[in-house]
Amino acid sequence: MIKRTMDIILAVIGILFVTPIFLMIAVAIKIEDPKGKILFKQIRVGKDGKTFWMYKFRSMVSDADKKLQDLLHLNETSGALFKMKDDPRVTKVGKFIRRTSLDELPQFVNVLRGEMSMVGPRPSLPREVAEYSAYDLQRLKVVPGCTGLWQVSGRSTIDFKGMVELDLTYIRQRSVWLDIKLIFRTVGVLVGTKDAY
Repeated sequence: MIKRTMDIILAVIGILFVTPIFLMIAVAIKIEDPKGKILFKQIRVGKDGKTFWMYKFRSMVSDADKKLQDLLHLNETSGALFKMKDDPRVTKVGKFIRRTSLDELPQFVNVLRGEMSMVGPRPSLPREVAEYSAYDLQRLKVVPGCTGLWQVSGRSTIDFKGMVELDLTYIRQRSVWLDIKLIFRTVGVLVGTKDAY
C-alpha cells in the first residue's frame, strides 16, 4: 500500500512538473514528422502475465514495427530482446529523447492507472515473453516499473540474462527504501546517460 501511494504521488508530481517538457517534445515530434502520431502505444506484459497498453513519445518512424523483421538479424544483444545501437528506424528527435529517456515520460499515466510502478522490472513485449523460460517468467511476479535495478546498471549494455538476474535481485530485495534509492540513482543516470538507445 505504501508503494502504491508513493507511485500515485510521484506520478502526479511528475506530470505537473514535466508538462512544459511534454509540450516541447510534442512540437518537436510534429515538426520532424507532421503526419505521424506524437504518442506511441504498445502492448506490454505486466504482473502475472496481464497485458496493457504502455505509452511513450514516438521515437521511431511511423511504420517501425513493419520494418523490424528486416532488422532482427542485426540484433546486438542476446535472448528475448532486440537492441540495435544505430537503429535506422529512430528519428532525429527520437535519438535525443531516447538518450535522455524523455520518451518514457508518458508512462506516468500507466503508473496512475496501476499498470506500472515507478520502480520494477521493465515490462516486456509479448513476443519476448513467448521465449521466456520458467526461470525468466519470475520477472512477471511483480508490477513492472518505469525504472529499476537494470535501468540504472547499464541498460542497453547489459544482455538479456544480465537483465533477468538484476530484476530477480530487485524482486528478492524490494522495499520502499530500495525504491527511493533507485529513483535517485535514475535521476543521476538521466543527467549523463550514454547507455540508452
